Amino acid sequence: MTLHERCVVMDGLIVSRWDRSIFEDMSRGGLTAANCTVSIWEDFLGTVDNIIEMKKLVAASSELVTLARSVDDIRAAKRSGKTAIILGFQNSHAFEDRVEYVGIFKELGVGISQLAYNTQNLIGTGCYERDGGLSGFGHEIVEEMNRVGILVDLSHVGPNTSREAILASKKPVCYSHCLPSGLKEHPRNKSDEELRFIADRGGFVGVTMFSPFLKNGPNSTIEDYVEAIRYVINVVGEDSVGIGTDFTQGYDKGFYDWISHDKGAYRKLTDFGTVLNPLGLRTIGEFPNLTRAMQSADIPERVIEKVLGENWLRLLGEVWSV
Repeated sequence: MTLHERCVVMDGLIVSRWDRSIFEDMSRGGLTAANCTVSIWEDFLGTVDNIIEMKKLVAASSELVTLARSVDDIRAAKRSGKTAIILGFQNSHAFEDRVEYVGIFKELGVGISQLAYNTQNLIGTGCYERDGGLSGFGHEIVEEMNRVGILVDLSHVGPNTSREAILASKKPVCYSHCLPSGLKEHPRNKSDEELRFIADRGGFVGVTMFSPFLKNGPNSTIEDYVEAIRYVINVVGEDSVGIGTDFTQGYDKGFYDWISHDKGAYRKLTDFGTVLNPLGLRTIGEFPNLTRAMQSADIPERVIEKVLGENWLRLLGEVWSV
C-alpha cells in the first residue's frame, strides 16, 4: 500500500460543478474528505435548494460518497473507501441578516463557512475592498458559529476583518485555501505576518493551487504547488497546514465571471486571466501525484501525513465539538 493510500486525504476546498463524474474522480484520487462549496452568492432559499440538490446527488452515488457531520464520519468513510462530503459556504450571504440561520444551516449539515467572499457584506469585508473590519453583526455571527460548531473560514476575507475575526473567535479559525504573498504578491495571498497571526492563535492554513495566485501563474507545475506548501510549513509549522486546492472542475469562463462580480450591475472585481491547474494536478483524480511530489521534495512522511489530512481532522474535531 502506498503512502497516499494509507493516509487520510482531505481537500479543504473544492468548488467543482457537482455531479457523479466529480465523485468518481474523487474516488480515483483517493480523497477521504472534501469541503464542498454549496453557496457563494446565493441567498437563504437558494442555498437551501443547493443543499437539497447536493444531498440528492450524494444519495444517488452512495457507493462513492457519504455526508460528513463529524470527524468520526470522515474516519468511517476512509475505512469504507468512500469520500466524505462536508457542506461548506464560501460566503455568509446565505445567513442574510438573521443570526438564527446559522443554526438552521448547521442542522442541515453545514460544517464550514467563509465570512465574506472578496467584497463587503453585512459581516465584514473581502480582500478586494477597503477593509472596515468585522461588523457588530459579524461579531454575533462568529459567536453563533462557535456555539453551533461551524468552522470560520477567512480565505477571501480582508486583513482587518480577518484579524478581528481571529481575535473574536473562541475556537480556531482557518484560511481554507490561500497562498503566501512571500512567493507572489496578490490581494488574495496572505503575508507571513498574517499566516503567523492565525497559526499562533490556534488557527489553520489550507494551501491552494489556484494558478493565478501561484508564482508561475498558468505555467505552474505540481512542484510549484509543493514549494508553496513547504513555504507555509516553514512559516507556521507542520501542525497548522493542510491542503485546500480550490478545484473548479467542470466549470467554464461563465463561472469565473459570476464568482468575481461586485456589487452593482455589470461591475467586476478582478480578472483572473488564464486559469489552468498546475501540470501534474490538473484533475482531482491526479491527487496521488501530490503525495509523490511531496515525497520527491524530501518532505518527511510524518509531515506529509499531517498535511494531507490529519491536521484538518484535528482542527475540525476541535471546532465541531459542541
